[in-house]
Amino acid sequence: MIKISRNDAIDMGELTDTAYYILLTLVEANHGYLIMKTIETITNNQFSVGPASMYTTIKKLLAADLIKQFDDGDEKRKTYIATEKGIELLKKEVGRRREMVLHAEEILSRKGVI
Repeated sequence: MIKISRNDAIDMGELTDTAYYILLTLVEANHGYLIMKTIETITNNQFSVGPASMYTTIKKLLAADLIKQFDDGDEKRKTYIATEKGIELLKKEVGRRREMVLHAEEILSRKGVI
């Protein structure tokens, strides 16, 4: 069993919820404000990321080569896009999270909760 702290999650190949949603929005090139708004939209305002948390996470994703800066021709804003490595990790993360949901459903079903 491996214990993972939030700081080591990306290095260990797992994503925090914030990193997961940011990387998901960067399947297509996006800039900071649009990243935050897209996360709110796809989660029906159930999850939001503030600027400080977003840019801290973006720095970590850049350092791990999961995203890269994308030249959209606008020098006033920074735009990012997921790398192939980032897309592969995102696909693995979707599978990992799907398994987590299956485990929870199995246990809750045995208890008659769902």
